Amino acid sequence: MSPDTLPDGTVDAHVHLMPERLMAAIRDALNAQAGWEFPHPANREGVEATLREHGVERYVALPYAHEPGIATDLNEWVGARAAESEMCVPFATVHPEDDVRAVVREAFEAGARGLKFQCPVQEVAPDDPRLDPAYELCADYDAAVLHHAGTGPVFEDSPYVGVDRFRAFRDSFPDVRACCAHMGVFEHEAFVETAREDGNVFLDTCFAMATVVGDYVEFDPASVDDAVFEELAGQVMYGSDYPNLPHDYRREYEGLLERDLSAGAMDELFRGAAERFLGDR
Repeated sequence: MSPDTLPDGTVDAHVHLMPERLMAAIRDALNAQAGWEFPHPANREGVEATLREHGVERYVALPYAHEPGIATDLNEWVGARAAESEMCVPFATVHPEDDVRAVVREAFEAGARGLKFQCPVQEVAPDDPRLDPAYELCADYDAAVLHHAGTGPVFEDSPYVGVDRFRAFRDSFPDVRACCAHMGVFEHEAFVETAREDGNVFLDTCFAMATVVGDYVEFDPASVDDAVFEELAGQVMYGSDYPNLPHDYRREYEGLLERDLSAGAMDELFRGAAERFLGDR
């Protein structure tokens, strides 16, 4: 398959869509922390134009609340952008100091398909008991949850991430479909093993599988063997982190398309796993 051509039906399971001022603040923080620049448009129209250009048909829009009191407005904003779009699958978020049950219930009733937690930024671990009402509602509404639960790219000293805290959450809520972003880097081997043991655990490829990831962090995508994508077909899904990328969008998928995967594993990677994660099949 040509590295310039995404398969039909591709879903990008990790895209950020947030109001302009919030997105600018996030980018400023990443720039200060890692020195990265972000040349991509962040408004819905610009994001979708790029995704369509590369062959993406649907994407999961992920917000996160870095402080209490903003989640409801943020969730409503994402929902409104999704209502304008044929591509956008809206997720919601909540801060652990909010009225978690009320905020999440309102978001799910309004059509959000899942929850996003940026654990180190929100300073909340996956197994924090304050999030239990959110997970209970995920089970009630058949909604999914996506965590930044790994230590990469710059969170190795954070107490809010790591495979042990993710596994503790799984022990309490095994029926909730949950994804660890960025292949769980830098504990990717342990997160892969967690997915092997738990069919409701998903991983996304964003940033970790980019052909240029080694320009930014000490990680080699080749350390994840093709056998992982075959064995976990239906649990590993393509994601990009767009538009918060310091590189061209194509770099997120070109290496994946060059892998020697079966047609079935390739279809699951770019479409089927995301459909399972969302509960569409």
